[in-house]
Amino acid sequence: MSTQPVVAAVDGSDDSLRALEWALDDARRRQAPLRVARVRQYALWGRPDEGPAGPPAPEDDPVIGLVRDRLEGRTGLPAVDFAALDGAPGAVLPELGSTAQLMVLGSRGRGGFASLLLGSNSFAAARDAECPVVVVPRPGRDAGTHTEPAGAGFGVVVGVNVDSPDEATLAFAFREAALRGAAVRVVAAYPWPLQTWMLPGEMPAPQIDQGAVEHETRVLADGFLAPHRERHPEVTAEVRVLPGDAAGHLVEASEGADLVVLGRHRRRLLAPARMMGSVTQAVLLHAASPVAVVPPAPPEE
Repeated sequence: MSTQPVVAAVDGSDDSLRALEWALDDARRRQAPLRVARVRQYALWGRPDEGPAGPPAPEDDPVIGLVRDRLEGRTGLPAVDFAALDGAPGAVLPELGSTAQLMVLGSRGRGGFASLLLGSNSFAAARDAECPVVVVPRPGRDAGTHTEPAGAGFGVVVGVNVDSPDEATLAFAFREAALRGAAVRVVAAYPWPLQTWMLPGEMPAPQIDQGAVEHETRVLADGFLAPHRERHPEVTAEVRVLPGDAAGHLVEASEGADLVVLGRHRRRLLAPARMMGSVTQAVLLHAASPVAVVPPAPPEE
């Protein structure tokens, strides 16, 4: 059975070429083929005054040609093939995820507004693709931290919600760390200070000890990590339990990390569409490092 490829989505922009380089490196580490995908949104061929010329073949597409020239003469490349597809990128790119083990995109392409931190096609792929999606930001993005980054010295940072952990997210983070010979830092945030609401006449709730909440969060996180530590004994993993805003802690951690890994919301009965949580969206918008968004593991029968 053939190995599923790593897909790099390109449109000729500098952002997509940075994503291509990231995808090349990851495909080598995974010993997987690389598929360079170009989605052509506007069909300029076949206009009434020119006759049914048909779309250009992949070898004649200028963006594919640019990538071919960029790769020419390089050694140690994985097997590379090219696909030039037609349609709306926000719809076509997620479909490619059904036959890929990973998809990599730049944070913005040629079609977006320059003021946007994240392009609509990158967002759609991260939200809808069946495979994990890595979004590579522009270099020099400021995560806004002025302290030692929480991810300093750690190749892979992964966010864990102890109330609803997802095994697929942790498995992806540990595998990436193993491929890179890197350590994992798990960021487990808990809400603090806790917000309590009382109706008139109600007795105030008993005081909650912050130390107890932190301890319980750590115990839960360590329990979720146990099978992954056993599966990857070569990977050093530590848990950082932090109070307050999970997105802020993860964005801060991104300054010292090679990759931040987050999960995507699981479909629910009353919300059957694919969704991304607010934490994942915020990290995609502001992280200084590449961000991987991992679809949830399928529910057990």
